[in-house]
Amino acid sequence: MTLRLRISEERWPLQEPFEIAGQVMIELPLLLVELTDRDGVVGRGEAAGVDYDGETPGSMRRQIESVASQLHAATTSADLAALLPRGGARNALDCAWWDLQAKRSGVPAWISAGLQPMRPLLTACTIGLGSLCDIRRRARSLSSVPLIKVKVDGSRHVDWIRVVREEAPLARLVIDANQSWTRALIEDLMPELLALGVEFIEQPVMRGQDDALDGLRSPIPIVADESCTDRDSLQGLLNRYQGVNIKLDKCGGLTEALALARGAQALGLDVMVGNMCGTSLGMAPAFLVAQLARWVDLDGPLLQKEDRPDAMRYVQGTVEQPSPTLWG
Repeated sequence: MTLRLRISEERWPLQEPFEIAGQVMIELPLLLVELTDRDGVVGRGEAAGVDYDGETPGSMRRQIESVASQLHAATTSADLAALLPRGGARNALDCAWWDLQAKRSGVPAWISAGLQPMRPLLTACTIGLGSLCDIRRRARSLSSVPLIKVKVDGSRHVDWIRVVREEAPLARLVIDANQSWTRALIEDLMPELLALGVEFIEQPVMRGQDDALDGLRSPIPIVADESCTDRDSLQGLLNRYQGVNIKLDKCGGLTEALALARGAQALGLDVMVGNMCGTSLGMAPAFLVAQLARWVDLDGPLLQKEDRPDAMRYVQGTVEQPSPTLWG
């Protein structure tokens, strides 16, 4: 029997403009996928997509609609991987599939995934780019959280990090350059980054130009984001990066994300779990993968004005397990 498929394109306003290197967002376009079986049980999944690959809610919708007739009650996650390439469309469908299986069987998704009982996680709270006054205001509001992620670019970096350090002297700091740095800039800034206590540098160089990191002996771990897609990307990251940022939108869902996390660990790479922004429905399946991670960045809902019903609970930088009524 074919599963009933419902696809909705949504827009979620942000608390304030969110800027990263080369981009400013004022709202977040999302795709919501619902799969309903013959008994009326509904599984849901959400995707923001990979915007720098040109994905939009419209393009993801068309991808899913193209395979809708092949979705049946007996469809497996392996079938979904064969139907769609990695990316946001498969993420939304795969996460809806996991949610549907959990609700049909009564077995929580974390058990089906072979994980230990869920525990609360420390998540980074992100400060986007802006003026130094903006950064100081945002850092002051986060001064009591344990882990802060600072967005930087090719010209706004050390001074911006220093302001955050002044306002949050006890916080652990990580930074994300979103492909805006060069090797020369990394080497030039390294002494100051060390002095400021930066814990890792996320994706400093352009994806596809990862060989710029060959031979770099960085005392601060470098984490691949845009350069890490799915398991097929791992070999090209070795000896260049010390960690990978896993996002369900990039790799194509929870199924591949779990395999990617375990594959990265087997190669000696640290695991970070991040997000392309989104509501608690998008964070919930990522929370499962994050149980395997050294670093967690699942603060997407905190950047938005509103969230889903039964939203995940965030308390001073800690995010708690999603309720079964939300997902999984």
